[in-house]
Parts: sequence; structure tokens; C-alpha cells
Amino acid sequence: MADFQSRLTECADRVTVALDALLPRADGPEKPLISAMRYAALGPGKRMRPFLTIECGRMMGADERGLLRAACAVECIHAYSLIHDDLPCMDDDDLRRGRPTVHKAYDEATAVLAGDALQAQAYEILADPETSPDAGARAELVRRLALASGARGMVGGQMLDMAIEAGSQDVEIALITRCQRLKTGALIAFSTEAGAILADAGKDEWIALEGFAHDLGVCYQIVDDLLDAEGDESLTGKRTHKDAEQGKANFVTVLGIEGARDRAARLADQAKDHLALFGDKASSLRDTVDYVLDRQS
Repeated sequence: MADFQSRLTECADRVTVALDALLPRADGPEKPLISAMRYAALGPGKRMRPFLTIECGRMMGADERGLLRAACAVECIHAYSLIHDDLPCMDDDDLRRGRPTVHKAYDEATAVLAGDALQAQAYEILADPETSPDAGARAELVRRLALASGARGMVGGQMLDMAIEAGSQDVEIALITRCQRLKTGALIAFSTEAGAILADAGKDEWIALEGFAHDLGVCYQIVDDLLDAEGDESLTGKRTHKDAEQGKANFVTVLGIEGARDRAARLADQAKDHLALFGDKASSLRDTVDYVLDRQS
């Protein structure tokens, strides 16, 4: 796992350097907006979603430059989602990755605009011929990211998350799974899809990666819920116990601690099984599953 951690860190550093070059510089009258964008996108983070893009594409022989640009687009969307998720009208968080959230470091209006601008930046990166010489591949990247991040993906999942209350008679595990498949899983799925698009993957490879991404995404969210319930705030870098305080239902409130752990472990095993088609080339992705299952932040 030490080798995997080194690989993850190396990838995160590469994405940070590439993003630094792709984002506008913080000068001129728009300086507060651009400064907030860079604060959110270039700050500390595991860069797990970009890592998935690069590793999936590399496994299937995609061009490294295109993969790095697609990974940067994924991170722009993820950073935008965190900015908006932390706003007082959403989850109302003051701490993210061990630092003040964007609306605390700047102000609410700047935070909203910085999130909007990062979302636009993602599509600008994907649509550029530098990402792929194939216009069809670029269009498919843009289309699939729009689906993953819009009303039928991440944003729709956030709406469901705000509506689900703990203790409600209507809350079922299927509804929570749907919510988190959209809110968390959709962008994780796109992260793998981007690599497949740039590698011009075949049907069997697509099916395998879809199954892998689905199970990994749900596993990731269950671990998130466990960390919220029993994690160490000094390690997670964000406030814990917030779902309980806000009366939100999640995998832990419905399944209990042990039930949630068991569900996450089963999903992790299933995610690895989906990778059998790729043999030893998928070793890094299998390590990713173990890392997600055991993470402390």
C-alpha cells in the first residue's frame, strides 16, 4: 500500500501542476474570483477522481496528455461541487481539507461565482483539441460530464440528500443508494468513463468499468458516512457528526455501524471482481479499492 500511496501522491502533484497552468492567473479586476477558484482547486486533496481517470485510461493505452487534461477537468467539477456543498444554504460547513471553506476564506457571493467559473473551466478544458484530436471523443467527454454533474447526476443527488431525513418512514436503503449514486457515484463513474473514451475502449471494457465504478462509488460514500459518524476530525480535515446534527439519513443511520462496514466490504470485493477482464494491468485500480475501504480522511 505504500507504493500505491506514492503513486497517488505523484498523480496528485501532476494534476496540481497541470491545473495551475490551466487556471487563469489571479490578477486584474477579477482577481478575487480567480483567487477563490485557485484556492479551491489547487488546495490540498487526494485527487482520487483524477487518479481514476489517469489509471483507467493508462490501463487501456490512452494518450497521457489527454488523460491529464481530462483529470484536471474532473477536479474542477469536484472543486466546484465542494464549494457549493459547503455553503450555508447547503451543508453549512466552515472547514474543508483542514482549511476554511471558500465562503469563509472569501465570502458567499465569491464562493458561488468561483464554483460557477470552475464548472465552466472544466468544459473549456475538455472541448479544447489539446485534450483529444478526435472531435467526437471531445464531444462525448463533454456530454457525459454534463450528465454526471447535472440534474440526473451530482446536482440531482444533492437535492435528494437535502430532502432525506433520518427517522422518516419513507427512508429506505434503495433511496439512500440512489441519492449517493447520483451525488458521489456519478462523478466517480465519469472519472473512469473519461479514460475509456480517450482509450477508445471496447464494449466489454466499458461494461467492466461501469460495474467497477458503480460499486466503488457506493463503497466510497458508505466509508464517508462511517467517517462522519466515528472519524477523527483532525484526520478527516472537516467537521464530523454533521449528518446526525442535521437529522440526515445515510447508510450508517439505516444499516448501523457494523451493517455499513459489511456493506462496504462486499461492494469492495465486487468492485475488484469487475476488473478481472484487465488482469494484472488493473492492479493499481484494485489497490484503489483497498485504499477507499481503509481511508481515514
